Amino acid sequence: MKRITNTTVSIPSILKIESGALCTIGRILKESGLTEVVILFGNGLVKLFGDAVFNSLAENGIEVLTFTELDTVELEDITRLAFSMPNTMQAVIGIGGGKVIDAAKYCGFLRNTAFISVPTSPSSDGFASAGASLIIDGRRHSLPARMAYGIIIDTDVIKSAPRKFLYSGIGDMVSKITALYDWIFEEKKGYGRVNDCAVMVAKKAVNSFVRAPYETIEDDNFIKELLNSLALSGIANEIAGSSLPTSGSEHLISHALDKYSANPQLHGIQVGIATYLMSIVQEHRFNRVRTILADTGFFDYAQTLGLDINDYLSAIDYAPTIKPYRHTYLHDEKYRQIAKNVLKNDDILKKIFHVTSDMKE
Repeated sequence: MKRITNTTVSIPSILKIESGALCTIGRILKESGLTEVVILFGNGLVKLFGDAVFNSLAENGIEVLTFTELDTVELEDITRLAFSMPNTMQAVIGIGGGKVIDAAKYCGFLRNTAFISVPTSPSSDGFASAGASLIIDGRRHSLPARMAYGIIIDTDVIKSAPRKFLYSGIGDMVSKITALYDWIFEEKKGYGRVNDCAVMVAKKAVNSFVRAPYETIEDDNFIKELLNSLALSGIANEIAGSSLPTSGSEHLISHALDKYSANPQLHGIQVGIATYLMSIVQEHRFNRVRTILADTGFFDYAQTLGLDINDYLSAIDYAPTIKPYRHTYLHDEKYRQIAKNVLKNDDILKKIFHVTSDMKE
């Protein structure tokens, strides 16, 4: 008889999302018994946040073994950096945007030590996910890593980030709607099985976010709801053992743009546009998606980017090749054609895309 055992799921031991968190980071780490750390800062962030972080750590008896500002996410550079870190370190802290978070995450994974995620922008759920996006041969690739031991987010810092990063986070968060529907579609087609617990957590995350009351996207309540929901999305992925609950056809379009476009945009911006497109293709909650992207100003921002529709038309065709083992809506020729027609004819998308005379058929 085959013995069935429970699945072991890693979740963050530290989760602090609050005003002034950078000034209390030392106390937070001390309470967890972490006293020797390495810190990776995003470019220029030592000047902005270094004093607050170093003072808080020193006041709580935490030794910073080394720190550096990072301006690379090349796999070779990150691997070299990881194995140059002191053996006595108890944690790698990443403070900054998606690049430095991914780099610190991968360093922690390679050195089998705790990773503390301290994002300074809400541009995606990467700060709470187990995967790391690094550059190999000039292009981004997703590599396995590990869920953060701790997530510490200063909402005052998040509010000071350029608004485009908020729009990116909004786009990435709303994408869980179409990603979940793709996963369910795959199961119906006989490709794999849905994890009901992961679906429940991802649904709760996105529903909590899209239903949250707010006046502006800088409201404390809106920002906390966005960050909490992004963190929950990372936990949904951990439960599933993959990114299936939060990454579907909309992410494949974005990955294709990263790989082939001459001018890729922020991940969450590409994903948000693709989510609206795919929600129409799927005929699933497209009114909800349209409302949140319109009311937050996401669509207005997207219109300023001068995006070329040909990039997205090509990305629709390339999407199935990004993950050929999956079977999202875009893996069916029928739905790729529907997606192209929507891309060309939807009134909102017409305003976003720069249409050239050589638009592909």
